[in-house]
Amino acid sequence: MSRTPGKNNIEAEFVQIDSIRAWTQLYQRIRDESLNNDYTLIEAKKAENKNLNRYRDVSPYDHSRVVLTKGSCNYINANLITMERAHRRYILTQGPLPHTTGHFWLMIWEQKCKAVLMLNRIIEKNQVKCHQYWPSGTKPGVDDRLELKDVGLVVEFVSETEASYYTTRVLRLIDEVTGESRQILQFHYTTWPDFGVPESPTAFLNFLTVVRQSGALDQNVGPPVVHCSAGIGRSGTFCLVDSCLVLIEENGLDSVNVVDVLLEMRKFRMGLIQTPDQLRFSYLAIIEGAKKLINNNPLHDYNNVEDTSLNHHDGSTEETSADEDDTDEPPPLPPPRGDSLTRSKLATNNHGGFEANKPLPVEPEVSPEQESVERLLDSALQDKEASDDTPQLRHRRHERQERLLRLTGRIREIKRKQEAAERSDQLWRPSKKRRKSNTEEAVSSCDSGSSKQQ
Repeated sequence: MSRTPGKNNIEAEFVQIDSIRAWTQLYQRIRDESLNNDYTLIEAKKAENKNLNRYRDVSPYDHSRVVLTKGSCNYINANLITMERAHRRYILTQGPLPHTTGHFWLMIWEQKCKAVLMLNRIIEKNQVKCHQYWPSGTKPGVDDRLELKDVGLVVEFVSETEASYYTTRVLRLIDEVTGESRQILQFHYTTWPDFGVPESPTAFLNFLTVVRQSGALDQNVGPPVVHCSAGIGRSGTFCLVDSCLVLIEENGLDSVNVVDVLLEMRKFRMGLIQTPDQLRFSYLAIIEGAKKLINNNPLHDYNNVEDTSLNHHDGSTEETSADEDDTDEPPPLPPPRGDSLTRSKLATNNHGGFEANKPLPVEPEVSPEQESVERLLDSALQDKEASDDTPQLRHRRHERQERLLRLTGRIREIKRKQEAAERSDQLWRPSKKRRKSNTEEAVSSCDSGSSKQQ
């Protein structure tokens, strides 16, 4: 690969791949090389564990799966990713199901995790992507406590701080038997679309910085639990960017090969990074973060990009209103949570009608026309809503902002497909002209031969 003057290896690689639009080919090469990982999936495929998997084609490797030690079930769809060179460990897992919520919190307790990184919303494009596994704390004394009788744990809501594109929650995890309690941080990135990428590397790096500053990624605490819906796409993107920036900070910019780091991660959990766009975004975030490090500006300077704190909620009724002009998407109001279910209950009753162990979905289509109509209707209500501020109106604003974000993503995707179609058409036209010319010559030859025979 030729090196672009004035650019580091990663940036030069990015420029070259971008110039020939080869992200799909690079992504496919990574997938093909990952097929050489001949790791077993015995536990995930056992009949008694199949309904504990959110998607039937996303399973944890046996050699790196997290093993639960308490209770009758030791299985959870989670892998421990160990990046020795970067001194990082991550637990990547699927978004909990209603009946695996107890297992999820038991894993956090047993692995002594300090934080949970949630990179998806509860509901995305009208599909449930994750069960709400924490108490919302919107009504003190009513929904600020979650009892997990199947594992003997209790989760209590402590506080919540909303920013423009992520929410930080403080939760308390209690062992009912011993009475021991621990504080758990949840960092909830609320504007990262499924199968997509964040709006900007800067916002993502700001989120990463907040997580780093909390100490959640330090070596002296348990590994952070990182999840989205399947625990491979957005989760893999976060871990790849973080690990590469650690390696750059310790060993220099030209010491990191992004593809090699991703292939190493894929030895611990299958399918990390789901789309070429997520791979491209990873490069962008690594390049921007690396430039900050090169200029001797620590990543924590990203906290000064903007004042992201919009609302702090500690279980009391005192709240401040969100900024009406903020175009980032706060999380939608989550659905009510049922009791944690044991495996025996699931066998006789599929609570909530959720079909576990279904195939990993493709990105559903969203009608641009429908989005445009909804956007106009929402805009008509904006002036009225601005004069009042209630939980119902804040929820309505949240839904409007969510639709605007989806519309932006669809427009970007349509533009990308149009550009791809135009490039394909340009390649096809010369070939068509050659075929037409050859056909005309053949017809002319046949006509000439026919004339001679006549």
